Amino acid sequence: MRTVFQPATDLLVQYARLHRDRRNILTHAVGVPLVVFALGVLLGRPRWDSGWTPAWALWCLTTPWYLSRGQVGLGVAATLLNALLLALATPLAATGSWLVVGVGALLMGWSAQWAGHYYEGRRADAIDDLTRLLVGPLFVAAEALFALGRCRPLREQIERAAGPTRLRDLTVPA
Repeated sequence: MRTVFQPATDLLVQYARLHRDRRNILTHAVGVPLVVFALGVLLGRPRWDSGWTPAWALWCLTTPWYLSRGQVGLGVAATLLNALLLALATPLAATGSWLVVGVGALLMGWSAQWAGHYYEGRRADAIDDLTRLLVGPLFVAAEALFALGRCRPLREQIERAAGPTRLRDLTVPA
């Protein structure tokens, strides 16, 4: 049973089992940040008297979670990725086009991920399992670090449990 309190390694293995096709991983590398950016725009519009926004409050609430999953370096990377995306989104939240930008980025991000799951041969289940919404940025940060040659033991552990990445033959049913 998945819970948000599992270690990062367990959560990433579970997420990776549904994301082994390299095209799916690539679409998530685009789609997940677009969704975080979109939430930054949409939740950055309301401002409290203190100047804080719900977007930054959510970042403050999720940061301890990312840092406490047993992979501190990865947690820092995911937290910094989310902060960068919110910093880019915050100025747009104050513009007249905030709703178009926010909803547009959200639709593009979700569409990219849905397209990726076509390559995977499985339907996306983030709606069924909200834990995956938190794990998505962690997965993207991990994949970026893996591409840079970092976190090799974590990558090997994930691949032992979930299998190596691949390119699914689209002519064969999943």
